[in-house]
Amino acid sequence: MTTPLEFATQLALQTGTLLKHYYNPGGILASFKPDHSVVTIADLKADRLVSEAIQEQYPQDMLLSEESHHLLEATTAPIWVVDPLDGTTNFSLGLQVWGVSIARLVGGFPDLAVIYFPLINELYTAQRGGGAFLNQNVIHVRAPDPSQPMSFFACCSRSYRQYDISIPYKARILGSAAYTFCMVARGTALLGMDATPKIWDLAAAWLIVEEAGGFMDALEGSTPFPPSANIDYSKSNFPTLAAATPDLFTFGLSKIQKKST
Repeated sequence: MTTPLEFATQLALQTGTLLKHYYNPGGILASFKPDHSVVTIADLKADRLVSEAIQEQYPQDMLLSEESHHLLEATTAPIWVVDPLDGTTNFSLGLQVWGVSIARLVGGFPDLAVIYFPLINELYTAQRGGGAFLNQNVIHVRAPDPSQPMSFFACCSRSYRQYDISIPYKARILGSAAYTFCMVARGTALLGMDATPKIWDLAAAWLIVEEAGGFMDALEGSTPFPPSANIDYSKSNFPTLAAATPDLFTFGLSKIQKKST
């Protein structure tokens, strides 16, 4: 019998194949949603594929998805949290860093995670207590290394607009919240930050970072887990910082200050 992680992995790969069908290096038409985020027909087609597959395979489970399922009823059932296309702006402009993110929460917290970036052939997976993997190879965060003169801070484009940041590492904006945090999990970045992520941007990456030995938490005290009933998660942001070690997290927090409005 297929395990939930095997199911999620095959579903992510299948969704990646669908998304590649819509991908165009010259870009595709995109539009703005009410929250000013970008959406394409590929997002909607991928969302339908993932949502229908989960509901068919796990009819008793609940679902949160960026494009179609924003609210939860009170439940003790497992919850699937899906971003059918993370990095839509990159996708719509013909850039290559975008993917599908699938997590399953048990007891309100991520229990399995799959993130697949088709065009760069990177498949990240994790199971609670089972470690984190990139293309079936174990990955670990990497603590600061005195022999490595360059250090990397992954962030989103809104980070420097909304926060005063004095982190003394090279900043890189990758255009995908999931990929930002995967960079910490695989040991490429020491710190990763997203200023306005939704729960579907975070759920899978959160577990992957933790299972890779890293530390991840909300910047401003409001964490996404466990999720609550009757909250519109399309309107709920969870500014989040990931770090290779707890000490680095504390250091990062000390170098990030919310700008006054």
